[in-house]
Amino acid sequence: MGGACSRKRELLDGDDLHRSGRYSKSGSSKWLLLTLPRCNTNVSVREQGKCPSLMDLCVAKVREDIKKHSSFSMLPRDISQLIFNELVASHSLNDGSLEAFRDCALQDMRVGEYPAVKDGWMDIVSSQGESLLSLDISCSDVTDTGLSLLKKCPSIQSLKCNYCDQISDNGLGHLSGLSNLTSLSFKKSNCITADGMRAFTNLVNLVNLDLERCLKINGGLVHIKDLKKLESLNIRYCNCITDADIESISGLTNLKELQVSCCKVTDAGITHLKGLSKIAHLDLEGCPLTSACLKVISGFALLVFLNLSRCGVSDDGSKSFSALQKLKVLNLGFNNISDVCLVHLKDLFNLESLNFDSCRISDEGLLNLKGLLQLKSLELSDTGVGNNGLNHLSGLSNLESLNLSFTSVTDGGLRKLSGLTSIKSLNLDSRQITDSGLAAITSLTGLTHLDLFGARISDFGTNCLKYFKNLQSLELCGGSITDAGVKNIKDLKSLTQLNLSQNSHLTDKTLELISGLTGLTSLNVSNSRITNAGLQHLKPLKNLQSLTLESCKVSANEMKKLQLSSLPNLLSVRPE
Repeated sequence: MGGACSRKRELLDGDDLHRSGRYSKSGSSKWLLLTLPRCNTNVSVREQGKCPSLMDLCVAKVREDIKKHSSFSMLPRDISQLIFNELVASHSLNDGSLEAFRDCALQDMRVGEYPAVKDGWMDIVSSQGESLLSLDISCSDVTDTGLSLLKKCPSIQSLKCNYCDQISDNGLGHLSGLSNLTSLSFKKSNCITADGMRAFTNLVNLVNLDLERCLKINGGLVHIKDLKKLESLNIRYCNCITDADIESISGLTNLKELQVSCCKVTDAGITHLKGLSKIAHLDLEGCPLTSACLKVISGFALLVFLNLSRCGVSDDGSKSFSALQKLKVLNLGFNNISDVCLVHLKDLFNLESLNFDSCRISDEGLLNLKGLLQLKSLELSDTGVGNNGLNHLSGLSNLESLNLSFTSVTDGGLRKLSGLTSIKSLNLDSRQITDSGLAAITSLTGLTHLDLFGARISDFGTNCLKYFKNLQSLELCGGSITDAGVKNIKDLKSLTQLNLSQNSHLTDKTLELISGLTGLTSLNVSNSRITNAGLQHLKPLKNLQSLTLESCKVSANEMKKLQLSSLPNLLSVRPE
């Protein structure tokens, strides 16, 4: 929200100096001097530890005194833009302060998910005229009427209207003249139908189109068949999309990214994509496909990303993967594939991410991964992999993320990971992992995410956590941790997410111990002995956004009081 200016230019650009004849250098300099605070220790600095610039100080002062300013139209555009961005970022923009930006020739107005955005705001938006290049009004109450005002902004290039329930086919009609649009997004806009998509026919410069979760667009893709500049199309979770729709886009030869997850597209639909030789990103997750589609997919020589999760793919035809030499990301999770498939992946040396979640992969299959030295992420959850298979991973020195949850890996196997010091994320959700297993990985000091949900870790085992000073996310659920074990967590100052649920012996003392973890944004201590009295210890956690204390001796009323009085950023509270 309130992103930086899309086009960098000198603050005192000549065009801005004389825009509408309302600006003079002396006038602006005087304004800056008058608004500059002499000494203000409360000025917000985006990067802690850095001295604020003169512009930072000015913008912060304007934000504090926003009610004193009725118009910023006499300022250079870039300064007005910085002030606007700051008000959005600090949630200080409202109907009154917005009026000050009328006729400011702003280029970017990104108020997606900002509360209270409605048709009245669109009058100020449209006053930016030909200067406006980017607009995000996602999750707003803007209607067709408000969207019609964008006719005054013919230069707009990027428009996001995601989750805008009040915009219908009629509203789309107002966009047909915005021929400079290169990026358009209407995620989960259920009022939009195939007929409304006729408005896209004239958007000849469109490069990116996002219609994710638009459930009434079946038959509408025919209206974009001539948008030859289109490079990215997202129609994920549009369960109305069929093979006939895919045929409509078969002539979009510049298409590089296509997302069709959870649609009704079959092998027959995939054959319509044969001519799209530039495809580099293909997401087909959850489509009713078979291994027959691999023959067509193998012809996409530029393919870098391929998601076939939950597609019904089997070992048959898996030799087609060997043709995808540029592939970096491959997701084959929840398919009926085995070690046979892995044989055809061993020469894909550019692979960086592999997902075999819930596949029939065994220790022997992992032998085929030994040469994939670029591999950074490996998902082996719920597979047949055990301790012996980890021997084949010991040389993957670039591995950063490894998921071994629900496998037969034990404490002894984890010792084989000790040399993989690049690992940052490790998931060990398994009852077979104990304190000894945690001790075996203490050499992985770069860990930022550690998931031990379900592992049998005791208070003694938590002593090993002192080696993981960089941890940002920690899950220690379902173990036998008490307040004594939490003492070994209280010094992990980098933590932003902490899940201690299902540890039934934790008391209010736990909340006292972690009260110094002021970076926490998410905390879960469900199914414990926490009471209302312990809630006072959470007051220092000003960054907390999510708090879950289900099945504890706390009341929704007391948690609400805590939220209103001390935790301004708390958005999700359980119990409510």
